[in-house]
Amino acid sequence: MTRSEIREHIFRMIFQVEFVESEEDRLEQLEAYLDALKDVSDKERAYMTQKTQNIFDKMEEIDAMISEASTGWKISRMGKAELAILRLAAYEMKFDEDIPVKVAINEAVELAKTYGNDNSPKFVNGVLAKLV
Repeated sequence: MTRSEIREHIFRMIFQVEFVESEEDRLEQLEAYLDALKDVSDKERAYMTQKTQNIFDKMEEIDAMISEASTGWKISRMGKAELAILRLAAYEMKFDEDIPVKVAINEAVELAKTYGNDNSPKFVNGVLAKLV
């Protein structure tokens, strides 16, 4: 599995749990998602699980950064897909030393093209540029 594919799965997991209320439900959803994946090595599964958990552990801090960078947009007004993309990219930019900032931004824009609306790539790029 490529890093882009792994990143897309992490995005999907972040997006998916936006619709559950409890920590227990979130963990259950993540486990179900990973169980449904085919051809995933134990190493890839562990990486996706750990990175997703790391993002959730820093969610408050990540959301504060996004909120500050997205002038005029409250987190609650953002689309769920765009917010999940921004959370993943912000984490990679600020906390994941293995991912270059340019790669995090580029990958986020690509995800926005696939999962967002016509304005999503520009919006995501603008918010992330302010985080740099």
